[in-house]
Amino acid sequence: MVNKKTWIFILWALLVSVLLAIFISPFASSSPDGLEKVAEDKGFLNKAEDHEPAWNYSLIPDYAVGGIKNESIATGLAGLIGTLLTFAVGLGLAKVMSRKRRT
Repeated sequence: MVNKKTWIFILWALLVSVLLAIFISPFASSSPDGLEKVAEDKGFLNKAEDHEPAWNYSLIPDYAVGGIKNESIATGLAGLIGTLLTFAVGLGLAKVMSRKRRT
């Protein structure tokens, strides 16, 4: 069982994470990532072929929630959703692992 001090810390950490996701993620760099930059520098970026992956599903494509015209809000909302989903998965895994350890 987690004590009260630990839960307070977890909730504060979640609050800080959510605030960062909402208000800082819209300022993320739009520059290409490392692999894309190398492909651009070496001249084979345009040779890439579009193909359908085995499963074509993305919860938040291009790190922005679709249907929202304001790009900053769409990106901040995507950050919020990603943070909350990550927290939920982590909390769920922690609960499962703590049950297995107790038995």
